Amino acid sequence: ITEPTPIQTKAIPIAMRGIDVMGLAQTGTGKTLAFGLPLVARMLVQHKDEMRERRSNQGTAGKRTIKGLVLAPTRELANQIAVQLEKLTEDTPLQTFVVVGGKNIQTQINQLRSGPGKDLLVATPGRLLDLMDRGAVNLNHASFLVLDEADMMLDMGFLRDLKKIAVQLPNKSKRQTMCFSATMNKDMNVVASDYLQNPVRVEVSRAGQTADKIAQELHYVSKPDKPAKLLQLLQATDQFSHGNDINRSIVFGRTKHGMEKLSKKLIAAGIKAVSIHGNKSQPARDKALAAFKTGEIRVLVATDVAARGLDIPDVKQVYNYELPNVPEAYVHRIGRTARAGKEGKAIAFCSMEEMEDLRDIQKVIKISIPVVSGTPWGKEESRREMENIKERKLANELAQRNAKKNKKPKQSNTGKAVGKKFNNKNRK
Repeated sequence: ITEPTPIQTKAIPIAMRGIDVMGLAQTGTGKTLAFGLPLVARMLVQHKDEMRERRSNQGTAGKRTIKGLVLAPTRELANQIAVQLEKLTEDTPLQTFVVVGGKNIQTQINQLRSGPGKDLLVATPGRLLDLMDRGAVNLNHASFLVLDEADMMLDMGFLRDLKKIAVQLPNKSKRQTMCFSATMNKDMNVVASDYLQNPVRVEVSRAGQTADKIAQELHYVSKPDKPAKLLQLLQATDQFSHGNDINRSIVFGRTKHGMEKLSKKLIAAGIKAVSIHGNKSQPARDKALAAFKTGEIRVLVATDVAARGLDIPDVKQVYNYELPNVPEAYVHRIGRTARAGKEGKAIAFCSMEEMEDLRDIQKVIKISIPVVSGTPWGKEESRREMENIKERKLANELAQRNAKKNKKPKQSNTGKAVGKKFNNKNRK
């Protein structure tokens, strides 16, 4: 690193003074080092002071307790943060450890309890609570707390988990807390009030703003025509990949089933694709990401599990195959490209059913996405179509319920035989 990014320039000096930080910045702007560098630096100072105090008291080094906690919403992001922090703590006395779901919990418990203990813990909220419930993690001495991608944690419903974790931490007046996010809403204001004490707000761009170097484009395309349109665009960009210049693309959709089905269609058409979503095991997700990073796979088909924080180099295109129904998620999705000052492209598909979602997204990002192909549907037309979709859905559900009611249970031949024998016996 020869020159810090804007968020690092603003956040690091404040954090080094022990002041709580509320950091707002686009994805891909170096937020991990913005909290990682001051976190590790201050923990090293604390460790040095503790060792000096022990020597003056002629005490012996006991079992270490967790002094720093970093929470992230997804397994992939937590693992990525841990890799960065391990680089910073290399050749220092600090021990870093990561705990996420999808791994054997007993193995994690054994690792936490082995050796001299851990100093810096990176975790997802769910797995951390599981470990706390089993008495494997003690946060009573955690002097540092970092909430990364805090808005996504709220979107994923982790607010209750955060409250349970916070109860086990020292009071906010006795710890330093750094909270980083790409967006700011009223729930984030609640988090800032509950978890931070007199924080300094650091903002390098308007919350919700998309990265400057992302060229956005919009295609109006009907739902049935989306697979063919995507295949056409992917094949057009894939021909520009040659040698070490790998043209990577991420395709985002809403459902696990839908994205798995789409990835199979792309593979059948000759596209080197792989899917990543919540139904995939952790080893399968790790393998998919590794293949995508090396360039063995050119297209990553994903749900929003992969939309935040993943630092995959040189993603040239991000496709919103299905628009998110949470407008802020659009910002996080397209933030997978144009990282670290590079350029990228974000391509959005909008069907008639998604017109309202598009309006909400453009309201948040405060721009009209340039239209490249297709024509928009009118408000009245899209409203009628949405009503028709709801009616068809209700009719299908009603038909399924009626079919279940009318379906009489079949009596087995064995049952008939037993009944006949019983009746004949009664007649006798």
